[in-house]
Amino acid sequence: MKILCIFLTFVFTVSSGPSVPQKNTREVAERKRECQLVRGACKPECNSWEYVFYYCGVNPCCVVREYKKPIINKITAKLHQK
Repeated sequence: MKILCIFLTFVFTVSSGPSVPQKNTREVAERKRECQLVRGACKPECNSWEYVFYYCGVNPCCVVREYKKPIINKITAKLHQK
């Protein structure tokens, strides 16, 4: 009978899942890892050349914007030369 009680106690404690603080810690760690995968950084503030990807816990995940070189139309350039 004691073994049955011990077994049931074990099953109920394990089946309840992780506690809330453990779950939050795990989620924050996953968000930081995802932030690093997109070449971002979790820091208190983003600079003007960065954008907020999402929040890792309290701090934003700052990702550098990609610079795209302006495309100059060859037709427009030829018209200006004449």
